[in-house]
Amino acid sequence: MKKNYSLEDLSEVAAEIITSAENKTLLFYGQMGVGKTTLIKEICKQLGVLDNISSPTFSLVNEYQTTNSEKVFHFDFYRITDEEEALDMGIEEYLDNNDWCLIEWPENIENLLPLEAVQIYLTISNDEQRNIQLK
Repeated sequence: MKKNYSLEDLSEVAAEIITSAENKTLLFYGQMGVGKTTLIKEICKQLGVLDNISSPTFSLVNEYQTTNSEKVFHFDFYRITDEEEALDMGIEEYLDNNDWCLIEWPENIENLLPLEAVQIYLTISNDEQRNIQLK
């Protein structure tokens, strides 16, 4: 998947990611302010998360329950300084459970990520448009 989208298209983009993802570990790459958390909120909503969804910038991970009792984990590794921090919080266990793992700033734990994870690259093309590419 490679496309341009606006906030009005967010629901469609999230649905396309969910249906096309070959793995439940999704890695979100992009500069600050590109819309990673906004897209993750929409994905969580479509997965059936009813909780208030926010970025786990300081806690590193937020856990959500879906309406069909699935777990969704939202990680934010922006502030992590060493991969050892991710290991200490048990990142390997999260990734091995076949739950949805939505990871912002995955480049900060690059050596710990599964090879089969879906890479999602977000860029800004102008104030109203974003570009997304799944690999």
